[in-house]
Amino acid sequence: MFDVIIAGCGPTGAMLAAELRLHDVRVLVLEKETEPASYVRIVGLHIRSLELLAMRGLLARILERGRQRPAAGFFAAINKPTPKGLDSAYAYLLGIPQPVIVQLLEEHAIELGTQVRHGCAVTGFEQDDDGVTVELADGERVRARYLVGCDGGRSTVRKLLGVGFPGEPSRNETLMGEMSVAVPPEEIAAKVAGIRETQQRFWLRPFGAGAYSVVVPAAGVSDRAEPPTLEDFKRQLRAIVGTDFGVHSPRWLSRFGDATRLAERYRVGRVLLAGDAAHIHPPIGGQGLNLGVQDAFNLGWKLAAQIRGWAPETLLDSYQAERHPVAEDVLDNTRAQTELLSTDPGPRAVRRLLTELMDFDEVNRHLIEKITAIGIRYDFGAGPDLLGRRLPDLDVQQGNLYGLLHRGRGLLLDRTERLTVGGWSDRVDHLADPTVALDAPCVLVRPDGHVAWIGDDQQDLDGHLSRWFGNPAGPVG
Repeated sequence: MFDVIIAGCGPTGAMLAAELRLHDVRVLVLEKETEPASYVRIVGLHIRSLELLAMRGLLARILERGRQRPAAGFFAAINKPTPKGLDSAYAYLLGIPQPVIVQLLEEHAIELGTQVRHGCAVTGFEQDDDGVTVELADGERVRARYLVGCDGGRSTVRKLLGVGFPGEPSRNETLMGEMSVAVPPEEIAAKVAGIRETQQRFWLRPFGAGAYSVVVPAAGVSDRAEPPTLEDFKRQLRAIVGTDFGVHSPRWLSRFGDATRLAERYRVGRVLLAGDAAHIHPPIGGQGLNLGVQDAFNLGWKLAAQIRGWAPETLLDSYQAERHPVAEDVLDNTRAQTELLSTDPGPRAVRRLLTELMDFDEVNRHLIEKITAIGIRYDFGAGPDLLGRRLPDLDVQQGNLYGLLHRGRGLLLDRTERLTVGGWSDRVDHLADPTVALDAPCVLVRPDGHVAWIGDDQQDLDGHLSRWFGNPAGPVG
């Protein structure tokens, strides 16, 4: 019997598996596909995702396979510079092929002891007071204490669970791909600039090695299960630009819609949802993969605590309480961005106005922090503004803060040098360092990097250690 079965080995499922394995949770990941995706779509890792990967010591190997770009131009593709002084050591976008990030995260999970089985589709499950029995397409039945659906926007787990997925269906379909062109770059740039004045759902951008990233509106809403053809791209380019630029030799072709949906619940008993199984939205702003990976970081240590037996009563439910509002905000900002891509006069006027407002650094910064998820503040109750926010990667006497979080444990960062984690030392580390550049005497940092407590009183600290990390395993104080 496993502790957790995860349906889906995309970025969310692989990251969740790795987080659970940090706490010796027995994990089985079931992936219905037998081979990686044949197309090589480039995705972007935003600042908060880069921070989380740094917390687990993964960033260096991922940086080797990606390409850094400025953290700018994310909101509705409005071209504004990166705000000055973003509060992160990783203030850039990392472009990386999706199969590569999936491979790296899966390898990381396997290195930690995760069992991954490809070609295994979940077709049913039953849960009871003690666990979940999962049925596979070949009739095999596998048992675990918990099941997590990380199986995408058409999630089988969510559908079988009966969780509502309200929202809006797709109204606009867009073609996206990478391919070579047969005309000079100067000619492309001139034509694209003219079209982009009125058609924001269109671009041709050089991607290196002679390839171009091509995004063009589709003729209409169609079955996204059917991949588009190169002829579809040529036809739509001719209709919108008057030429197909001689596109040829596609690396990959896909289509996406602007359907926007959010699961009503992230947990029913012993079954949970994460990533696209819990929320879907248009890809504008590049938030989808990042939102799923961040779900995994929030859920992993909490589910592990539940399984290890030290979780406070409400800890696992805080996964939905914290992440559902974050997804709601992402859905709203992608709705807004989608409207700003419209060619209608009203949205175009709003776009012009917002473009002016983003010349104010505060506005530009707010939108960048929203898209990159470094502006998130969980509701932990009344307290200083830092409470509930993520802590940047501060310099400490032992190097850097994130280097102390590789094991997925909590951390007391103690500038007073007189506090202790006492009976919680089996799950919370303690760093006494008066040199840290932090406007607080002490902070308690959760395994996902968010500040759970600020203060300098031992008794108050003990109460918050109990709130987040359960009963102490040994004497307090």
